[in-house]
Amino acid sequence: MHNTENGIIDDEDEFGEEEYAAINSMLDQINSYLDDLEERNDALNGKLHELLESNRQARQEFRAQLLESQKQEGQSIQGENQSAELSASPASKEDQNADREGSQISDQKT
Repeated sequence: MHNTENGIIDDEDEFGEEEYAAINSMLDQINSYLDDLEERNDALNGKLHELLESNRQARQEFRAQLLESQKQEGQSIQGENQSAELSASPASKEDQNADREGSQISDQKT
């Protein structure tokens, strides 16, 4: 029998107390499972944040090491270039002196 005049629907099929107790028990189990899932989700979320932070720090350290090695390589290359210039300079000065002396000797002969 449906009584819809005042917005209340009355079903003739009424649940007994045992059925309500069974439904309540099932709902309690569902709530318990959901609480457990929420705890696991929170734990996983925390671990994920730790992992992301660790990854971020590792990337920063890697970048710093990379920049440091690039600086050292740059200084090493710059030092090698300076050494090459210094070693080339005396030889070229000697060559210039020899050329001058050679030209002076040839001038004296003429």
